Amino acid sequence: MRTRSVKRGLGTAPVSGLHGIDRLVRNIRHGRFERAMAGLTAIGALISGAEIWMEHDRASFGNKMMWLPVALTPVATAAGLAGVFSRRAAKTVLPIVSAVVLANSLQGQYLHLRGIAQRPGGWKMARYNAEMGPPAFAPLLFGMIGGMGLLASVLRRED
Repeated sequence: MRTRSVKRGLGTAPVSGLHGIDRLVRNIRHGRFERAMAGLTAIGALISGAEIWMEHDRASFGNKMMWLPVALTPVATAAGLAGVFSRRAAKTVLPIVSAVVLANSLQGQYLHLRGIAQRPGGWKMARYNAEMGPPAFAPLLFGMIGGMGLLASVLRRED
Protein backbone atom coordinates (compact mmCIF):
# COMPACT_ATOMS: atom_id res chain seq x y z
CA MET A 1 0.00 0.00 0.00
CA ARG A 2 1.34 3.35 -0.97
CA THR A 3 1.17 6.36 1.37
CA ARG A 4 1.05 9.95 0.22
CA SER A 5 3.81 12.21 1.44
CA VAL A 6 3.65 15.78 2.57
CA LYS A 7 6.69 18.05 2.20
CA ARG A 8 8.03 19.12 5.56
CA GLY A 9 11.18 21.14 5.77
CA LEU A 10 14.03 19.16 4.22
CA GLY A 11 12.33 15.78 3.89
CA THR A 12 8.94 14.19 3.57
CA ALA A 13 6.68 12.57 6.13
CA PRO A 14 3.77 10.20 5.60
CA VAL A 15 0.32 11.81 5.97
CA SER A 16 -0.62 9.33 8.68
CA GLY A 17 2.32 10.64 10.72
CA LEU A 18 0.91 14.17 10.99
CA HIS A 19 0.15 15.31 14.50
CA GLY A 20 -1.43 18.28 16.20
CA ILE A 21 -1.54 21.51 14.29
CA ASP A 22 -0.31 19.92 11.04
CA ARG A 23 -3.29 17.58 10.97
CA LEU A 24 -5.67 20.43 11.81
CA VAL A 25 -4.31 22.60 8.99
CA ARG A 26 -4.56 19.66 6.56
CA ASN A 27 -8.16 19.02 7.58
CA ILE A 28 -9.03 22.70 7.08
CA ARG A 29 -7.39 22.72 3.63
CA HIS A 30 -9.24 19.59 2.57
CA GLY A 31 -12.60 20.77 3.91
CA ARG A 32 -13.04 18.22 6.69
CA PHE A 33 -13.11 20.78 9.49
CA GLU A 34 -16.35 22.48 8.38
CA ARG A 35 -18.55 19.57 9.40
CA ALA A 36 -16.73 19.18 12.70
CA MET A 37 -17.28 22.87 13.55
CA ALA A 38 -20.98 22.60 12.68
CA GLY A 39 -21.25 19.57 14.98
CA LEU A 40 -19.39 21.36 17.77
CA THR A 41 -21.78 24.27 17.34
CA ALA A 42 -24.74 21.94 17.87
CA ILE A 43 -23.22 20.26 20.93
CA GLY A 44 -22.05 23.57 22.39
CA ALA A 45 -25.48 25.13 21.93
CA LEU A 46 -27.13 22.22 23.70
CA ILE A 47 -24.77 22.31 26.68
CA SER A 48 -24.76 26.12 26.95
CA GLY A 49 -28.53 26.25 26.58
CA ALA A 50 -29.01 23.81 29.45
CA GLU A 51 -26.73 25.91 31.64
CA ILE A 52 -28.51 29.11 30.62
CA TRP A 53 -31.89 27.56 31.41
CA MET A 54 -30.73 26.47 34.89
CA GLU A 55 -29.26 29.87 35.72
CA HIS A 56 -32.21 31.84 34.39
CA ASP A 57 -34.63 29.49 36.13
CA ARG A 58 -32.71 30.14 39.36
CA ALA A 59 -33.41 33.84 38.75
CA SER A 60 -37.10 32.95 38.12
CA PHE A 61 -36.91 34.36 34.58
CA GLY A 62 -37.37 37.80 36.16
CA ASN A 63 -36.75 39.55 32.85
CA LYS A 64 -38.66 38.35 29.78
CA MET A 65 -35.46 38.63 27.73
CA MET A 66 -34.08 35.67 29.70
CA TRP A 67 -36.24 33.40 27.57
CA LEU A 68 -34.54 34.39 24.30
CA PRO A 69 -31.29 32.39 24.68
CA VAL A 70 -33.33 29.46 25.98
CA ALA A 71 -35.53 29.63 22.87
CA LEU A 72 -32.48 29.99 20.60
CA THR A 73 -30.88 26.83 22.00
CA PRO A 74 -32.92 24.23 20.07
CA VAL A 75 -32.77 26.39 16.94
CA ALA A 76 -28.96 26.64 17.12
CA THR A 77 -28.67 22.93 17.89
CA ALA A 78 -30.84 22.04 14.89
CA ALA A 79 -28.92 24.44 12.62
CA GLY A 80 -25.61 22.93 13.72
CA LEU A 81 -26.84 19.39 13.11
CA ALA A 82 -28.26 20.40 9.75
CA GLY A 83 -24.88 21.91 8.90
CA VAL A 84 -23.21 18.57 9.59
CA PHE A 85 -25.41 16.72 7.14
CA SER A 86 -26.25 19.36 4.54
CA ARG A 87 -23.93 21.68 2.66
CA ARG A 88 -26.86 23.98 1.85
CA ALA A 89 -27.86 24.29 5.53
CA ALA A 90 -24.24 24.96 6.50
CA LYS A 91 -24.09 27.87 4.08
CA THR A 92 -27.58 29.35 4.62
CA VAL A 93 -29.34 28.43 7.86
CA LEU A 94 -26.28 28.04 10.11
CA PRO A 95 -24.82 31.53 9.51
CA ILE A 96 -28.19 33.23 10.00
CA VAL A 97 -28.91 31.40 13.26
CA SER A 98 -25.32 31.90 14.43
CA ALA A 99 -25.52 35.65 13.78
CA VAL A 100 -28.75 35.84 15.81
CA VAL A 101 -27.09 33.89 18.66
CA LEU A 102 -24.12 36.25 18.56
CA ALA A 103 -26.38 39.33 18.59
CA ASN A 104 -28.36 37.87 21.49
CA SER A 105 -25.18 37.25 23.44
CA LEU A 106 -24.13 40.88 23.02
CA GLN A 107 -27.56 41.96 24.19
CA GLY A 108 -27.24 39.59 27.15
CA GLN A 109 -23.81 41.00 27.95
CA TYR A 110 -25.33 44.48 28.17
CA LEU A 111 -28.21 43.25 30.33
CA HIS A 112 -25.90 41.35 32.69
CA LEU A 113 -23.63 44.36 33.16
CA ARG A 114 -26.67 46.56 33.70
CA GLY A 115 -27.96 44.03 36.25
CA ILE A 116 -24.71 44.27 38.19
CA ALA A 117 -24.91 48.09 38.11
CA GLN A 118 -28.51 48.04 39.40
CA ARG A 119 -27.68 46.03 42.51
CA PRO A 120 -27.33 48.00 45.77
CA GLY A 121 -23.99 49.79 45.65
CA GLY A 122 -23.69 49.30 41.88
CA TRP A 123 -20.15 49.40 40.55
CA LYS A 124 -18.84 50.89 43.80
CA MET A 125 -19.25 47.40 45.23
CA ALA A 126 -18.20 45.73 41.98
CA ARG A 127 -16.52 42.68 43.50
CA TYR A 128 -19.51 41.75 45.63
CA ASN A 129 -22.13 42.59 42.99
CA ALA A 130 -20.25 40.75 40.25
CA GLU A 131 -20.08 37.64 42.44
CA MET A 132 -23.67 37.78 43.68
CA GLY A 133 -25.37 39.29 40.64
CA PRO A 134 -25.69 38.04 37.08
CA PRO A 135 -22.50 36.42 35.78
CA ALA A 136 -20.61 39.20 34.06
CA PHE A 137 -19.21 37.31 31.08
CA ALA A 138 -21.51 34.30 30.73
CA PRO A 139 -23.36 35.75 27.70
CA LEU A 140 -20.09 35.96 25.80
CA LEU A 141 -19.70 32.20 26.23
CA PHE A 142 -23.02 31.76 24.42
CA GLY A 143 -21.68 34.16 21.81
CA MET A 144 -18.79 31.77 21.18
CA ILE A 145 -21.37 29.26 19.97
CA GLY A 146 -22.52 31.81 17.40
CA GLY A 147 -18.91 32.47 16.44
CA MET A 148 -18.25 28.77 15.92
CA GLY A 149 -21.31 28.52 13.70
CA LEU A 150 -20.19 31.50 11.64
CA LEU A 151 -16.72 30.01 11.31
CA ALA A 152 -18.20 26.69 10.20
CA SER A 153 -20.28 28.44 7.56
CA VAL A 154 -17.31 30.17 5.94
CA LEU A 155 -15.01 27.16 5.92
CA ARG A 156 -14.60 25.07 2.80
CA ARG A 157 -16.56 21.82 2.74
CA GLU A 158 -15.14 18.48 1.73
CA ASP A 159 -16.35 17.25 -1.69
